[in-house]
Amino acid sequence: MADYAKDVLVETQWVQEHLNDDSIRIVEVDENPALYRESHIPGAIGFDWKEDLQDPVKRDFLGPDAFGELFGSRGISNDHLIVLYGDRNNWFAAYTYWYLKYYGHDNVRLMNGPREKWIDEGRPTTSDEPGFEATSFNAQPGDDAIRAMRDEVLSALDSSTNLVDVRSPAEFSGELIAMAGYENEGAQRSGHIPGAASVPWAQAVNEDGTFKSADELRELYSRKGVIDGSNPVIAYCRIGERSAHTWFVLHELLGEDDVKNYDGSWTEWGNLVNVPIEKDV
Repeated sequence: MADYAKDVLVETQWVQEHLNDDSIRIVEVDENPALYRESHIPGAIGFDWKEDLQDPVKRDFLGPDAFGELFGSRGISNDHLIVLYGDRNNWFAAYTYWYLKYYGHDNVRLMNGPREKWIDEGRPTTSDEPGFEATSFNAQPGDDAIRAMRDEVLSALDSSTNLVDVRSPAEFSGELIAMAGYENEGAQRSGHIPGAASVPWAQAVNEDGTFKSADELRELYSRKGVIDGSNPVIAYCRIGERSAHTWFVLHELLGEDDVKNYDGSWTEWGNLVNVPIEKDV
């Protein structure tokens, strides 16, 4: 991991060696929460990204008090090292990583590879859910330095900010209004934010979901004009989970300081009135 800017990844072997370490809390966050109930890493705590991590009424995530209460109720304290993993190449695990950083918890790592990698390697799993004693978790005020809102994205169109769209090429071009199976998370309009570079999130990972080397990643995002040594970056996707994965690559693995995730992403932008949209590549 020495070639990455920050020590933010742990390998599957490291996780297995620390299964009984009480200073660590392993957390699985899946797009499909039924997977956790079927099997998971022994001792892992399961979060439902939608039911647990989102506000039950408005389109936003939990406030700091509710976030702290959630984590504390599951036996996670500020003293714990949180190790995250999940399905879909760690989309929602990366989203939860960004979420934790937003609320000031820096003692967090992402497993280098999703739950599928753990299972494919024949590592231990269980369907038993842990019963950790409730504790206290204090969430800090949200860090706006890593979260972009729609007004900032609109302002970025007339600034030097680099936008990166991490959706599929068909979504970017406007051929698809949403990925198949995600129509309820689509928008009234298809296309992309003007000036955005298209760098699908999957270009940052190997076939097993592990991250490419720092040199490969820097070449990829430099070649596409996303990182140029000076301009800030805003990443977006459909609802913010794939762009959180790209935020992790740019901010944590490559050490780019001024990188934000647009959590509203295309479901918001594609439904706004009188905002500019481009189609085709």
